[in-house]
Amino acid sequence: MGRDEQQRLAALHEYRVLDAPADDELEAVVRVAAMVAGVPTATLNLIDENRQCQLTTTGFAGGDSARADSMCAVHFQAGEFVHVRDAATDPTYRNNPWVTGVHAEVRFYASAPLVTPQGHALGTLCVFDSEPGELTGEQIARLKDLAGVILALFERRRQARINAELAVEAEARQQFTDTVLDTIDVAVVAADPAGHLTVFNRTARDWHGLDADPTVAPAEFADRYRLFRPDGVTPLPSDEVPLLRALHGGVVHGAEMIIRPDGREPRHVVVGGRALTTAEGVPLGVVAAMTDVTADRRQQRELELAHAELLRSNAELEQFAAVVSHDLAAPLGVVNGYLELLADYYADEIDERGHTWITSAMRAVGRMQALIDALLTYARAGSGPCRREGVALGEVVDQALLDLRDRVRESGATVIVTPPDATLTGDPTLLRQLLQNLLGNALKYRDPDRDCRIQVCARRDAGEWVVAVTDNGIGIPADQRRRVFDMFARVRSDGRGGHGVGLSTCERIVTRHGGRIRAAAAPGGGTVVSFTLPDA
Repeated sequence: MGRDEQQRLAALHEYRVLDAPADDELEAVVRVAAMVAGVPTATLNLIDENRQCQLTTTGFAGGDSARADSMCAVHFQAGEFVHVRDAATDPTYRNNPWVTGVHAEVRFYASAPLVTPQGHALGTLCVFDSEPGELTGEQIARLKDLAGVILALFERRRQARINAELAVEAEARQQFTDTVLDTIDVAVVAADPAGHLTVFNRTARDWHGLDADPTVAPAEFADRYRLFRPDGVTPLPSDEVPLLRALHGGVVHGAEMIIRPDGREPRHVVVGGRALTTAEGVPLGVVAAMTDVTADRRQQRELELAHAELLRSNAELEQFAAVVSHDLAAPLGVVNGYLELLADYYADEIDERGHTWITSAMRAVGRMQALIDALLTYARAGSGPCRREGVALGEVVDQALLDLRDRVRESGATVIVTPPDATLTGDPTLLRQLLQNLLGNALKYRDPDRDCRIQVCARRDAGEWVVAVTDNGIGIPADQRRRVFDMFARVRSDGRGGHGVGLSTCERIVTRHGGRIRAAAAPGGGTVVSFTLPDA
């Protein structure tokens, strides 16, 4: 089968008329063809791969026959009108079964080809008689016209079918689109080029408590749909409605407003919109999508309030530190001085009990001064600027150990830093204070039955430094490892405990740097306190 024949058959099947009942119009055309030719019989023949299909006939009962037996199949692909006075005497047709009496005894025969605008021959409009006959030029012209009418009817039927299929597809796409729009939790709103509303999806209807109303003038949107500025009080001016801004300006990003319908919870929304146009720039309208950020904005306000409260608390704490340093520390120094004078100048006049009382009082003053120093350290750790610069781990550990040198010498501790050249990012003074507290705790709570060993190591992990201070001391009970960071928390009462401020100060310093701190058991016994610092 040649390519031309394949294309012809594809065109024939595209019309979908084979084996389909002929409508009244086709039957009427065939009847008119017989009348124009002045013969009793006519047929509409379609030629497929193997047969001749008589779609509709007049004057006889039609049916299918082999393509090889068809008189119309002989010349129809040439696209020319065929006119034979007496087929019985014509060399081309005289042995055809339609002439010899097998199917009929055709004498007069004429056929007008049915040729599509693309040049594909589908079949013929055929008129014939059992008696010889002639056609005038006018009759031939009208039969050709009728063949054109048949093709037009075929085309109209094909186009109607295509339109119906497209309508079904369009409806299916619309149903799919509507389903998607009604499933998402983003409110979608659309309007035509004049700004009249055309689409509210389910979420938009829920939020507004209304559906899209195309009769509402754009200038009335804010009032009808209860739109307000982000303060939730000021009605949204018409020129600030995001949908209309996008319609007139082309695009809107991140616009915020409040939807506050009567009887419903207000919603704080962020809106993005875009004007729609064809490829040629013809306006189609506008679409906007709204995202509910009510919870986010509420949380943001709470964080702002918490931050303001934290600033206030820090200011009060800083003020407290100033008061403590002046109004408490100074009098305690005076008290301690007088106690020393009593012990020195009246040593011979005070009995042993008096000296015991003086010693106890001086120790209490010392404890109070240590507590004040700890509180001042805690207060300063959370206030003032936090300078961030590169700090070598080994260097800051050496500075911390310098202040602890007497306790290191007394304990005989070994301190190892790995790697000493690890460069952390933070405030040098606060980091020295942080490591001094951690190293001091490791020295204070050492195990008396083994040599004190402390290791400070740092490693990078997912964009941050993890620094761990590990000792082989007496450790922290598992149920106390979180509580030790609370203010004034004291785990032990064996005389080695401090004021419960040191680890709180450590946590305060780490938090100021944006990190985290935790305590855990060290392998083989002891404690590991690790903290994180964001990497530069």
